[in-house]
Amino acid sequence: MKTGIDAIAFDIAKLYLPIKKLAIARNIEPEKLEKGLGLLKMTLSDIHQDTVVFGANALTKLIVEQNINLSDISRIYVGTESAIDSSKPIASFLSSLMEQKFGFNSLSECDVVDFTFACIGGVDALQNCIDFVRLNPDKKAIVVTTDIAKYDLNSAGEYTQGAGAVAMLVSSNPRIIAFENHWATSTKGVFDFFKPYRNLSKETITGNVFNENWFNNLEAEIEIHKDQPVFDGQYSNQCYMDRTKEAYFSFKKLKNTEDTIYFSWSSIIMHLPYSFQGRRMLSEIYALDSKEIIVDSNSLDYQNKLKEVSKSEAYQKFVSEKLQPAEIASSIIGNLYTGSIFMGLLSTLSHFYNINNEIKGEKFGFLAYGSGSKSKVFEGTIQSQWKEALSKIHLFETLEQNHEIDFETYEKLHKKEQKTSIRTPKNEWIIDYIEKENPNLIGARYYKWID
Repeated sequence: MKTGIDAIAFDIAKLYLPIKKLAIARNIEPEKLEKGLGLLKMTLSDIHQDTVVFGANALTKLIVEQNINLSDISRIYVGTESAIDSSKPIASFLSSLMEQKFGFNSLSECDVVDFTFACIGGVDALQNCIDFVRLNPDKKAIVVTTDIAKYDLNSAGEYTQGAGAVAMLVSSNPRIIAFENHWATSTKGVFDFFKPYRNLSKETITGNVFNENWFNNLEAEIEIHKDQPVFDGQYSNQCYMDRTKEAYFSFKKLKNTEDTIYFSWSSIIMHLPYSFQGRRMLSEIYALDSKEIIVDSNSLDYQNKLKEVSKSEAYQKFVSEKLQPAEIASSIIGNLYTGSIFMGLLSTLSHFYNINNEIKGEKFGFLAYGSGSKSKVFEGTIQSQWKEALSKIHLFETLEQNHEIDFETYEKLHKKEQKTSIRTPKNEWIIDYIEKENPNLIGARYYKWID
């Protein structure tokens, strides 16, 4: 019995800032970002949007476009690192909103939960749902990845921002891709990228030394949450390379083969915090598995040889054939955190669909990564009905309709100085209001559908 992804839907932020405008404002050579990193645009959430909104929009599209009967869905598992509550999962919001739109109690017997492990949480959710369906082939599950990638102004990660969600129907006998039952993992507990709780003395805020009540905060310290992470870009890149390399060679052990695995993959899908990240990170695996370098990884000769291989004509051809289709959407969306790897899959499928290239029976390799840090390597085979499943998606056509904003508006959005929506919402979920008065519901978030 085959198990995998039967259908996909997505919702991407409708606002974008051209990377060239950001580069000029930050006194960065535009070509460094456009040609060096593959960045063209970054998408940005509007005032009426958050991760629940993106997830609900993608999930609603999936249900409507595929005419899904919600009574058939046993699980809705969410991958995210942009939770809006430390207790109530986004999946709980999504089940409530789907019942609000499609019928009371229509998901009352559906299991829902969030998975959090930086950018790999969606892959964890997918693996769990695949295992569930494999054991229960008459059941179906949905995986939703939803995130807003936000970095501090003037930081090294600012130009990799993005926002949106991907929703996937997991079933037996899937139409798009069936996954093999080999999942290799490499894990190491490190601090390459994280979002810690940060504390400030109440006295530094209020000027009061007696710890008086301040907006119902009785503690002497105020805990602050920031959407923006603490990160070390160079160290994070090294962790990405190390975990992915370790998982890849563990995958070879699981497959019990000495063959160069990536030769068997017609396309390679990786986590892309920026469009060209994958091609930069994969060069070491490419060189090692092809036996082009075998010297000590700590030696200068090793590093020089690695650079030589990454610039070679053979590697550039490899990138063009196996990686480039997944990069197309990333260039015009930005980082989707947990959704990045699945948008890479959708970008690849949409590219081949648009050029009428038949890929049924071809094998795709997946190299996932999440900071903190963990990598998973797995593979799947494209199924015969993949084109039928892609016929309603129109990825690139939809992205072309996004609304460009200027740099001043971008900074106002980032600083939360913009108080009204820039774009008028239509046929989508929005934040209705956040409770501020009822003491038993303070902070509760409510949403509504706009026709």
